[in-house]
Amino acid sequence: MAEAYTRRSALQHFGLTAAAAKSDVAGAEIVIGESAHRAIVNIRGNSSDAAFIAAVKSVTGVDLPVKPNTTAQSGAFRVLWLGPAEWWVVTTGGTEEKLVADLRQAFAGQHAAVVDVSESRTVITISGASARDVLARGCSLDLHPRAFGPGQCAQTGLTKANILLDQTDATPSFDIYVLKSFGDYLWQWFWLIGRDYKFAIKAQ
Repeated sequence: MAEAYTRRSALQHFGLTAAAAKSDVAGAEIVIGESAHRAIVNIRGNSSDAAFIAAVKSVTGVDLPVKPNTTAQSGAFRVLWLGPAEWWVVTTGGTEEKLVADLRQAFAGQHAAVVDVSESRTVITISGASARDVLARGCSLDLHPRAFGPGQCAQTGLTKANILLDQTDATPSFDIYVLKSFGDYLWQWFWLIGRDYKFAIKAQ
Protein backbone atom coordinates (compact mmCIF):
# COMPACT_ATOMS: atom_id res chain seq x y z
CA MET A 1 0.00 0.00 0.00
CA ALA A 2 1.24 3.49 -0.83
CA GLU A 3 1.99 5.84 2.07
CA ALA A 4 -1.03 8.05 2.76
CA TYR A 5 0.86 11.27 2.07
CA THR A 6 1.85 10.08 -1.45
CA ARG A 7 -1.63 8.95 -2.51
CA ARG A 8 -3.60 11.00 -4.97
CA SER A 9 -6.81 10.30 -6.79
CA ALA A 10 -6.40 9.00 -10.33
CA LEU A 11 -8.79 11.75 -11.48
CA GLN A 12 -7.69 14.52 -9.12
CA HIS A 13 -6.38 16.65 -11.97
CA PHE A 14 -9.92 17.11 -13.31
CA GLY A 15 -10.83 19.24 -10.28
CA LEU A 16 -13.84 17.13 -9.38
CA THR A 17 -14.46 18.78 -6.01
CA ALA A 18 -14.80 22.21 -7.59
CA ALA A 19 -16.93 20.84 -10.44
CA ALA A 20 -19.22 19.03 -7.99
CA ALA A 21 -19.83 22.29 -6.10
CA LYS A 22 -21.35 23.77 -9.28
CA SER A 23 -23.41 20.69 -10.23
CA ASP A 24 -27.17 20.30 -9.88
CA VAL A 25 -27.29 16.70 -8.70
CA ALA A 26 -31.04 16.83 -7.89
CA GLY A 27 -31.98 17.75 -11.46
CA ALA A 28 -29.55 15.45 -13.26
CA GLU A 29 -30.31 12.44 -15.45
CA ILE A 30 -26.85 11.05 -14.72
CA VAL A 31 -24.50 11.73 -11.84
CA ILE A 32 -20.89 10.62 -12.03
CA GLY A 33 -18.00 10.79 -9.61
CA GLU A 34 -14.86 9.06 -8.42
CA SER A 35 -14.66 6.88 -5.33
CA ALA A 36 -10.91 6.80 -4.91
CA HIS A 37 -8.68 4.73 -2.62
CA ARG A 38 -11.06 1.90 -1.86
CA ALA A 39 -9.58 -1.17 -0.23
CA ILE A 40 -9.75 -3.96 -2.82
CA VAL A 41 -8.38 -7.35 -1.81
CA ASN A 42 -8.32 -10.30 -4.19
CA ILE A 43 -8.97 -13.70 -2.62
CA ARG A 44 -8.76 -17.14 -4.18
CA GLY A 45 -9.95 -20.41 -2.74
CA ASN A 46 -12.31 -23.35 -3.01
CA SER A 47 -15.95 -22.29 -2.76
CA SER A 48 -16.90 -25.92 -2.07
CA ASP A 49 -14.78 -25.88 1.08
CA ALA A 50 -16.88 -24.99 4.11
CA ALA A 51 -13.75 -23.89 5.96
CA PHE A 52 -12.92 -21.35 3.24
CA ILE A 53 -16.45 -19.93 3.26
CA ALA A 54 -16.43 -19.75 7.05
CA ALA A 55 -13.05 -17.99 7.05
CA VAL A 56 -14.32 -15.26 4.72
CA LYS A 57 -17.41 -14.73 6.86
CA SER A 58 -15.40 -14.64 10.08
CA VAL A 59 -13.50 -11.61 8.77
CA THR A 60 -16.13 -9.80 6.69
CA GLY A 61 -19.49 -11.00 7.96
CA VAL A 62 -20.37 -11.77 4.33
CA ASP A 63 -21.76 -15.06 3.02
CA LEU A 64 -19.45 -15.72 0.07
CA PRO A 65 -21.34 -15.28 -3.23
CA VAL A 66 -20.89 -18.49 -5.24
CA LYS A 67 -23.36 -17.80 -8.05
CA PRO A 68 -21.55 -16.34 -11.09
CA ASN A 69 -21.56 -12.56 -11.44
CA THR A 70 -23.18 -11.81 -8.10
CA THR A 71 -22.23 -9.80 -5.03
CA ALA A 72 -22.96 -9.93 -1.32
CA GLN A 73 -22.59 -7.32 1.39
CA SER A 74 -22.52 -6.98 5.16
CA GLY A 75 -21.84 -3.61 6.73
CA ALA A 76 -18.78 -2.00 5.17
CA PHE A 77 -17.69 -5.17 3.36
CA ARG A 78 -18.81 -6.08 -0.16
CA VAL A 79 -17.67 -9.26 -1.91
CA LEU A 80 -17.76 -9.49 -5.70
CA TRP A 81 -17.62 -12.76 -7.66
CA LEU A 82 -14.89 -12.73 -10.32
CA GLY A 83 -14.64 -16.42 -11.15
CA PRO A 84 -15.28 -19.93 -9.78
CA ALA A 85 -12.39 -19.57 -7.33
CA GLU A 86 -11.80 -15.81 -7.23
CA TRP A 87 -13.44 -12.80 -5.52
CA TRP A 88 -12.76 -9.22 -4.53
CA VAL A 89 -13.37 -8.07 -0.98
CA VAL A 90 -14.05 -4.33 -1.12
CA THR A 91 -14.30 -1.96 1.82
CA THR A 92 -13.28 1.44 3.19
CA GLY A 93 -9.93 2.77 2.02
CA GLY A 94 -7.03 2.70 4.45
CA THR A 95 -8.07 -0.64 5.95
CA GLU A 96 -6.44 -2.90 3.36
CA GLU A 97 -3.38 -3.86 5.41
CA LYS A 98 -5.51 -5.06 8.33
CA LEU A 99 -7.94 -6.81 5.98
CA VAL A 100 -5.12 -8.70 4.28
CA ALA A 101 -3.61 -9.71 7.62
CA ASP A 102 -6.97 -10.84 9.00
CA LEU A 103 -7.82 -12.88 5.92
CA ARG A 104 -4.42 -14.55 5.82
CA GLN A 105 -4.77 -15.50 9.45
CA ALA A 106 -8.28 -16.87 8.83
CA PHE A 107 -7.03 -18.91 5.86
CA ALA A 108 -4.11 -20.43 7.80
CA GLY A 109 -3.65 -24.07 6.79
CA GLN A 110 -5.93 -23.70 3.75
CA HIS A 111 -5.10 -23.67 0.05
CA ALA A 112 -6.05 -20.00 -0.39
CA ALA A 113 -4.47 -16.73 -1.51
CA VAL A 114 -4.87 -13.08 -0.52
CA VAL A 115 -3.49 -10.16 -2.57
CA ASP A 116 -4.03 -6.42 -2.05
CA VAL A 117 -4.87 -4.85 -5.44
CA SER A 118 -6.18 -1.54 -4.09
CA GLU A 119 -3.58 0.66 -5.75
CA SER A 120 -4.24 -0.76 -9.23
CA ARG A 121 -7.81 0.52 -9.57
CA THR A 122 -9.99 3.54 -9.15
CA VAL A 123 -13.78 3.48 -9.06
CA ILE A 124 -15.96 5.68 -11.24
CA THR A 125 -19.53 5.88 -9.99
CA ILE A 126 -22.55 6.57 -12.17
CA SER A 127 -26.20 6.79 -11.17
CA GLY A 128 -29.46 8.26 -12.34
CA ALA A 129 -32.40 7.56 -14.61
CA SER A 130 -30.22 7.53 -17.75
CA ALA A 131 -27.24 5.64 -16.30
CA ARG A 132 -28.09 2.43 -18.17
CA ASP A 133 -28.45 4.33 -21.44
CA VAL A 134 -25.02 5.90 -21.02
CA LEU A 135 -23.34 2.59 -20.20
CA ALA A 136 -25.08 0.86 -23.12
CA ARG A 137 -23.37 3.29 -25.52
CA GLY A 138 -20.01 1.68 -24.74
CA CYS A 139 -20.80 -1.73 -23.27
CA SER A 140 -22.03 -4.90 -25.00
CA LEU A 141 -23.76 -6.35 -21.90
CA ASP A 142 -27.53 -6.49 -21.76
CA LEU A 143 -28.13 -3.94 -19.00
CA HIS A 144 -31.93 -4.11 -19.01
CA PRO A 145 -33.21 -4.51 -15.42
CA ARG A 146 -34.52 -7.99 -16.23
CA ALA A 147 -30.99 -9.08 -17.16
CA PHE A 148 -28.75 -7.03 -14.86
CA GLY A 149 -29.85 -5.63 -11.53
CA PRO A 150 -28.74 -4.84 -7.98
CA GLY A 151 -26.43 -7.47 -6.57
CA GLN A 152 -24.96 -8.36 -9.95
CA CYS A 153 -21.48 -7.68 -11.28
CA ALA A 154 -19.57 -8.55 -14.43
CA GLN A 155 -16.13 -8.19 -15.94
CA THR A 156 -16.62 -6.60 -19.32
CA GLY A 157 -15.43 -3.92 -21.70
CA LEU A 158 -16.56 -0.30 -21.69
CA THR A 159 -15.49 1.71 -24.73
CA LYS A 160 -12.18 -0.24 -25.03
CA ALA A 161 -11.40 -0.24 -21.29
CA ASN A 162 -11.58 -3.45 -19.27
CA ILE A 163 -13.78 -2.92 -16.22
CA LEU A 164 -15.65 -4.66 -13.44
CA LEU A 165 -19.21 -3.34 -13.39
CA ASP A 166 -21.18 -3.62 -10.13
CA GLN A 167 -24.79 -2.48 -9.82
CA THR A 168 -25.18 -1.31 -6.24
CA ASP A 169 -28.85 -0.31 -6.11
CA ALA A 170 -32.03 0.09 -8.13
CA THR A 171 -31.70 3.86 -8.77
CA PRO A 172 -29.81 2.54 -10.78
CA SER A 173 -26.31 3.13 -9.42
CA PHE A 174 -23.16 1.44 -10.68
CA ASP A 175 -19.56 1.19 -9.51
CA ILE A 176 -17.06 0.86 -12.33
CA TYR A 177 -13.69 -0.56 -11.28
CA VAL A 178 -11.05 0.36 -13.83
CA LEU A 179 -7.26 0.28 -13.94
CA LYS A 180 -5.92 3.66 -12.91
CA SER A 181 -4.02 3.90 -16.19
CA PHE A 182 -7.39 3.86 -18.01
CA GLY A 183 -9.22 6.09 -15.52
CA ASP A 184 -8.40 9.32 -17.34
CA TYR A 185 -9.55 7.92 -20.68
CA LEU A 186 -12.80 6.53 -19.28
CA TRP A 187 -13.62 9.72 -17.39
CA GLN A 188 -13.20 11.79 -20.57
CA TRP A 189 -15.48 9.38 -22.41
CA PHE A 190 -18.18 9.89 -19.77
CA TRP A 191 -17.63 13.64 -19.94
CA LEU A 192 -18.17 13.55 -23.72
CA ILE A 193 -21.23 11.27 -23.65
CA GLY A 194 -22.67 13.17 -20.69
CA ARG A 195 -23.21 16.24 -22.84
CA ASP A 196 -26.26 14.51 -24.30
CA TYR A 197 -27.93 14.34 -20.87
CA LYS A 198 -28.64 16.48 -17.82
CA PHE A 199 -25.30 15.80 -16.27
CA ALA A 200 -23.84 16.36 -12.81
CA ILE A 201 -20.69 15.52 -10.87
CA LYS A 202 -20.84 14.26 -7.32
CA ALA A 203 -18.02 14.79 -4.85
CA GLN A 204 -16.52 11.70 -3.26
